[in-house]
This record gives sequence, structure tokens and C-alpha cells, in this order.
Amino acid sequence: MSDLDALADRYRRDPESVYHTWFLHDGNRLKAFRSIRRGVEEVVRAVRGGTFGNDYKGSPLETVLESVTEQKQVFQGAAHAFYWKPKLRIPDIYENDEHKRAFADFLDGCLSTADEGRLLDLVFALDRRKIKGLGPAVANVLYFLHPTLFPPFNTAILRGFNAVFADAKKLGSWAAYLEMRETVRGANARLAPPLSTDLGAFAGLLFEVGVGRLVVSDTAVAVLAEERAAADKVARKRHQEVEADKREEGDHLRMQYLLAKTGRALGCAVHVAANDRRRVFEGVSLSTLGLDALPDLGLPAEVAQTVSLIDVLWLDPAGGRVVCGFEVEKSTSIYSGILRLLDLASSAAARPDQLYLVAPDTREREIHAQLARPSFAGADLHYILFSDLSDHCDGMCRFGQDHRAVLKIARRRPAE
Repeated sequence: MSDLDALADRYRRDPESVYHTWFLHDGNRLKAFRSIRRGVEEVVRAVRGGTFGNDYKGSPLETVLESVTEQKQVFQGAAHAFYWKPKLRIPDIYENDEHKRAFADFLDGCLSTADEGRLLDLVFALDRRKIKGLGPAVANVLYFLHPTLFPPFNTAILRGFNAVFADAKKLGSWAAYLEMRETVRGANARLAPPLSTDLGAFAGLLFEVGVGRLVVSDTAVAVLAEERAAADKVARKRHQEVEADKREEGDHLRMQYLLAKTGRALGCAVHVAANDRRRVFEGVSLSTLGLDALPDLGLPAEVAQTVSLIDVLWLDPAGGRVVCGFEVEKSTSIYSGILRLLDLASSAAARPDQLYLVAPDTREREIHAQLARPSFAGADLHYILFSDLSDHCDGMCRFGQDHRAVLKIARRRPAE
């Protein structure tokens, strides 16, 4: 077994590595791909329609990066490179209209092709423009558009790369990123077996090395005492994060359980998100409360895959039409949750009667802000607070006549 194979094996076997906590078992990672694609499309439309603005804050690019940075540890700080820094006038895609259009053209090109050669041409063309402050941090968006071709990129990943491959790549260089990309793809392919065709898995390994949690050498005496202390500190912090994630997942799971239980009591067929069906709440598997698979709703394949990841769907008793859709957003992006619900609403074949965001009471103002976006004007969305669902679940189960009973606890954004 090579040194890299041994390192990858330790990465795979560690239950608190990002391989497990993010790459394999975080359902929000799967949900992010479509919402980020939709967000990038909105960036392109806004630039070409003249509504993009001259600051990161409030722009559609901010919503894209929110969806990226919610992807746990690996993408923390991914948005920083795109913050508008007025004193430095960087990144120069807010005040310079030519650069803004070039960035939009680049994103549009990346959306419209999966051809590797064409994608690399787009990267080279963007690099040749030398847009001040716009460097390979863009790769974090590219990853969510083409995960088998472009790995994520940040300081920790680069530090890990340099440690694993005894290199000295620099952070702000597209050339260095592309060289790193080739090395990562080759090294991953040589593993037995490869971590994944999705390069996020290998980037996660480099991230763990870069933050000091995964030490390259197996020989303890080769690791300096202060390096061991730093690695222990990172490991303790990761453990705390994992425990916090478990508590958060527990709240999310409880809401899914209550929604599934209520739907069944109101006479609906219930579908729980495909990636959550095997989860168990207080001894009850969610699979026992719902359908084994999403029925054929006449949706395009890509939309059907997204809809199958909506947290809970209530269907008519025959299972042929969705009557209610629920997205539970404990700490993940309200924006991406709305997009998934609107994907369902946009299909005439499966248009539901009611769509709901389900969120903690503390996020009510954030829901109002997101629903006020011009792109969601006219969206027929309600929201339900965790406390209301918890307090009234049993009452709805006992006294509700049909799926409309949930309207009694639902709320709307206040009129302006």
C-alpha cells in the first residue's frame, strides 16, 4: 500500500472526517447542486438585464455563495473572495461593466457545456482578462457545476496539497490551480479504489491535511509536538462541530417525522426525501411512514430527482398528485429550499395545492427577506414555524379533515 493509499484509508475510516460528515452523509450536499446551478443562471440573467448591482451584498451572486458556504467545513470562507472591497476596488466585477459581462459570459459558458476542453478554454480566457481580484476562488462555483472535472479550492485545500505532494503552489494563481487539478485527478485515479469520481471527496482529504487534522506521516516521532497539539485542537473543534451537526439533524429529523405523521393522519400518501428515508426517529423509521419511491408525476428526469429530495411531500391517497410540499430548513439556505419547492410548482403535471417552508422561529425574518426577492414575486409560498408544528401536530392529526388543516398553522410574509 502506497503512502497516499494509507492516507486515503485513514481518511475513509475516520467517522468524523469530512468524507463522512460532508461528502457521503450530508444530504444538503446533494441538494446544493441544482440550487447553485439555478443561482448561477440568475447571476447571468441579472448581469444581462442590468439588475446585478454594484456590490456583492444583495446581488444574486451572494445567494449562490450562501449555498456554497453552507456546505460545512470544506467551503467555509468561500464567499470572502467575492466580497466587494471598495478601497482595493476588488474583485473588479461590480463597478466595471465590461468585467461584469465577461464574468457572466464565463458562467453562462460553464452552464452550457460539459465538454472538458471547452471548459478549460473558458477558464484560460477568463484568466487572460486579468480581472483584478477574480482568481481561482471561482473554482468553488465550478465544482458545483462540474464536480468530476473541477475540485474545490481554498487555503486549507492548497496547504494540504502542498503537504501531500511536497509542492509549493500559490493561492491566487489559475495556473497553479489547474496544475493542482491535474495532479489531484491523476492521484485519485491511482488510488485502489479511487475515493470517488466526484473530486470533492479528494479535496476533502486535502482539506483535512491542510487544517492539521490528518497528519501526512504515520510516524508519531516525525511529528513535532506543537504540530500534534495543533492537530489535537482541530480534532476537538471538529468533534464539537460534529456533535452540533447531530443536534441540528435531530431537530430536522423531528420535523420530518411530525410532517409524515400528520400527512398520514390526514389521509395523504407520504413521500420522505429519498436520502432520509432510512433515518429513525425515536425508534420509528421514516420509511414506515411513507412510500417506497416517488411516483411518476410526469416530471422531467432532472426535476424529478430534485423533487425526490424535498423533505416531505403529501400526495393524494392514490399517489398520483402532490397536494403539499414541505422543505425543512434548520440552518441551511432558505433560498435553495424555495428553489426546490418552485421546481415542483413549475410543473403543470404535478402542481401542488400548497408549498411550505418549515423553519425555526428564529429564522422568520430571514424567510420574509427571501420571499421579498423580486425573483420570487408571485410565488405562492407559506411557512410554518417549528414551535407551531410541534404544538399543533397532535391536534391536526386528531381533528383535521384533509391536507388543508395545515393552513391553520401556516403563515405568509406580511404585505409591504
